[in-house]
Amino acid sequence: MSKFYVNTTEALQCLRADKHGVVSFEYIIVAACIVAVVIAVFKTDTSISAALAGGITKISSAMAGL
Repeated sequence: MSKFYVNTTEALQCLRADKHGVVSFEYIIVAACIVAVVIAVFKTDTSISAALAGGITKISSAMAGL
């Protein structure tokens, strides 16, 4: 049991000291903020939402005809 504890503790210390994933995590946060803004814009403005839905419908029907 103590061997498992030591291995887990060492793994957590390595994970805490690793700084390579910080940049990826920051990109994920920025992407989530951008998605939230886009959703807020499309929910409040129905003309953009309708145009986007119409464009997707046209593209999907053109792809179905291939």
